[in-house]
This record gives sequence, C-alpha cells and structure tokens, in this order.
Amino acid sequence: MALTQLDANAALIVIDLQHGIINLPVAAPAGPIVDKAASIARAFREGGRPVVLVNVDAAAPGRTDSGVPQIPQDPAFKAFDPRLEQAPSDYVVTKKRWGAFQTTDLDSWLRSKNVEQVVILGIATSIGVESTARFASELGYNVVLVTDAMTDLKADAHENSVKNIFPRLGETTTTEEILAKLG
Repeated sequence: MALTQLDANAALIVIDLQHGIINLPVAAPAGPIVDKAASIARAFREGGRPVVLVNVDAAAPGRTDSGVPQIPQDPAFKAFDPRLEQAPSDYVVTKKRWGAFQTTDLDSWLRSKNVEQVVILGIATSIGVESTARFASELGYNVVLVTDAMTDLKADAHENSVKNIFPRLGETTTTEEILAKLG
C-alpha cells in the first residue's frame, strides 16, 4: 500500500453508501466504513475537491446463475447515509449497473472538472467498487483505492479484490494516509 501522490484535482467517488446497501450483511461492519468515508468526504470538500456520491437503483438486465437481481424500488433504499453529510456541491450519480461509469455521465462530468485522479471507496469491494475502478483505469484515470473504507458481502471476495485486482488497477491506501495527504 503506497499512495505516491494525491493530485490537486483528485475527485472522491463514494460507492453505494446508501441505506439499502449498508444494511445488507457485509463482511466488515458498515458503520465504520461509512464513518471513514464521511471523514474523507469532509476533507475533500474542505480542500475544494470534487465529491461524487453514487447510489444504485437498478441492476443490469439478463439472466445469471444467481438469478435476476432485484433492486427494491422504495426511495429509502437509495437514500445516502446521513453521516456522509451530502453537500450541494456533491455530484450525485445513480447507476443502473455495477460500476459508476457505464450508462452514466460520470466520465464527462469528471473531465469537465479536469479530474485526472479518482479516489474510490464504498460497498461492495468486488462489485461496485471494483467495477468502477476497472472502468476508471480503462478510461485513463489515476486510480486510488481506500481499502480500509470498503467492505464486501463476502470476506474472501474483498480480499481477492484488494490483494489481486486493485494493485493492477491503481494504488491502494488507507483512510489515515489520504487524510494526511489532504491535511
């Protein structure tokens, strides 16, 4: 884990820290994940850096061995946890796929802000976080993954992403290191 630098124009992307996701049974308690995300979001806002809050309200169509994913249509499901302290300056992306880039305007919005580096955290590590990181990497962003500010539905899926996938997509770091760089 080593973050070489935090760019002046880095954007924070917070994945699926919404009521319907944080209340799922996850490998590590969601409360501390949300608290870490909130502290990083506050520091990004205080530094004038963009914060993107991502939620999900639909799933990709198609059959899978797990069955067709069902996303509740209750508006409370996609409401962000209040600890994130959503600000008027935050950019909100509602995704309908695993990752935050596909079928959204996130890439064009980030480019309009001259963002070249994205810091990603949230739930679930191997699903929304990893999919967003993969797409960001393919689009040419410098990707930073805050591994202690994310969790998964399964501990082994989280570990696989952190140990085997993330080092190929970007740099991994901790909440403490990001806050120090922002400080």
